[in-house]
Amino acid sequence: MNRTQLAGILSQTTFSDEDIVQLLGLTDLEDCRMLKDEAFRRTTELMGPYVYYRGLIELSNICTANCRYCGIRKANHAVKRYTMTKEEIVEQAVWAARQGYGSVCLQSGERHDEKFIEFICECLREIHEKTKSPLLPNGVGVTLSLGDQTEEVYRRWAKACGNPESIRYLARFETSNPELFHMLHSTPGTNEKNLEHRFECLRALRRAGYQVGTGVMIGIPGQTLEDLCRDIRTFQKLDVDMIGMGPYLRSEGNDLEALGQMEPKALMQLALNMIAVTRLVLGPVNIAAATALQAIRDDGRELGIEYGCNVVMPNLSPQRFRKGYQLYDNKPCLEDEPTHCASCLESRIQSRGREVGWNMSGSSRRYLRRVGRPNEVKPRRDFMPDGRRLIRLKAGTVK
Repeated sequence: MNRTQLAGILSQTTFSDEDIVQLLGLTDLEDCRMLKDEAFRRTTELMGPYVYYRGLIELSNICTANCRYCGIRKANHAVKRYTMTKEEIVEQAVWAARQGYGSVCLQSGERHDEKFIEFICECLREIHEKTKSPLLPNGVGVTLSLGDQTEEVYRRWAKACGNPESIRYLARFETSNPELFHMLHSTPGTNEKNLEHRFECLRALRRAGYQVGTGVMIGIPGQTLEDLCRDIRTFQKLDVDMIGMGPYLRSEGNDLEALGQMEPKALMQLALNMIAVTRLVLGPVNIAAATALQAIRDDGRELGIEYGCNVVMPNLSPQRFRKGYQLYDNKPCLEDEPTHCASCLESRIQSRGREVGWNMSGSSRRYLRRVGRPNEVKPRRDFMPDGRRLIRLKAGTVK
C-alpha cells in the first residue's frame, strides 16, 4: 500500500475488514505517523481536547478465578494476598476528589461471596456521600472492574453508588477468538471461563444501567491481525461506551510462560495501531491509555494519547499494596505514592497537546448521545490568587 492509498483509507468514515487489517499491520514510521495524526485529529473532533482521570484503587488481589495469563490468579501461591479496608479505599477516593479527579475506578480480583458484595456496597455508599461538593454535586463518578457477576449484583452496586449518571463497569473479553479465549482462561482439566458468558455479562451491565466498558489484549501468542479486526467488530456489535486494552505481557506466576511474547518494539506499535484504528472505526467512545503501555516504554501512556486515547488511570493505591497487584511483569510506579503520580502527569498530558478534564466525570459521547444527555462543556478548576492550585471541594462534605 502506497502513501496515496493510505491517505485515502484514512480519509474514510467507514472501513472494510481489509482496511482495518492493513491499518493494524502498519510498521513503516511515516505510515504509522499518518495513522497517529488522523486518530489524534478525530479524537479532538469527536471528544474534545480533554483527557479524563480515573483514579485507580486496586482494593484487593484475592481472586477466585485462575486465568492463565494473570499474575494474581488463584493458583499463584507466591502472591501475598491483601484487601484494603473500607476506610483506606474511601480515603483514596476522597483524595482523588480533592485533587479534581472527576472519577475513580475500583478494581480487584473476582469474588462472589456475599461478604465481598456487601463490602463493595458499603464502600460505594460512603464514597458517594464523602465526595459530594459544589464541583461534584453527585460525588465522583465510579468505574468498577470486579470481574464477572450476576445482574442482581450489578444492580446492587449501581444502586449503592448513588450516581446513576456516572456509574461504569469494565469487563474485558480479552479476545473474540474462542480458541484463544479458551487457552487464556481454562487451566488444563478445567473450563473456568466462557466467552459467551462474558458477552452476557456485558449485556446484563447495559440492562442494569451502567456505561459499559470492555477491551482486549494485544499480541496474545497465536493472535492474528484478523483476530484483532474481529475484536474491533465485536466492540461495534456490543455498542460499548468505553474501551480499555493493552499489550499482552508475561507475568510471574502464570502458566503461559513457555509461549513467550512479542518483541517489545513491535508489540508497542501493534498496540498503538489497535488504539488508533479503534478510534477511527468506533468514533466517540472513551479509550483508556493502559498502564501496561508504560511497562514497555516510559512514555507509553503519552503515546497512547497521541494515538487516540482520552482517559488515563493514575494509580491511587497506597505504595505498600502495589507489589501485590502485579497482573504482568515490569508494572510501573510500584514504589510511588499517589502524590508522585499526580505531580508529573498533568505536564506529560499537556506535552502531547491535551488538557486534563478537571472535575469532569468524562462520560463518553457515545453514551451521552444514546441517553440524550448534553456533553460536558469544560473542566472546573480553582486557583489561589498567586496561581497556586486550591484544594478543590473546599465547600463540600470532604474535610
